[in-house]
Amino acid sequence: MEKNRVQVRIGGATYTIVTDDDPQYVEMLAEDINSELRSVSNANPTLSMTQAAVLVALDNADACKKASASADNLRVQIKDYLEESARAKMEVEVARREVERLNREIADLRQRLNNR
Repeated sequence: MEKNRVQVRIGGATYTIVTDDDPQYVEMLAEDINSELRSVSNANPTLSMTQAAVLVALDNADACKKASASADNLRVQIKDYLEESARAKMEVEVARREVERLNREIADLRQRLNNR
């Protein structure tokens, strides 16, 4: 796959990103980071661009870790639900067979009664 070279401006500096990702996606990421940098800088005007960038990076790392933990939790829940579903299907099948057996037994008993 051909690499894309994407130039973006983040925090007033220009970066050339070499990536397999779509250039518009990389530009969107840069816009998001710039927006976060502006927000942090506006809320804390005494911070340098580096300090604001570190706070944005920490916030993004935190969000990434939490999203990863949430995804792991969802995977565990889905696995549990699938196992529970498989158990329920087996129980339904056992119950269905028991109903069929009981229906045969009832039919057999009715036939015996009719033969008397």
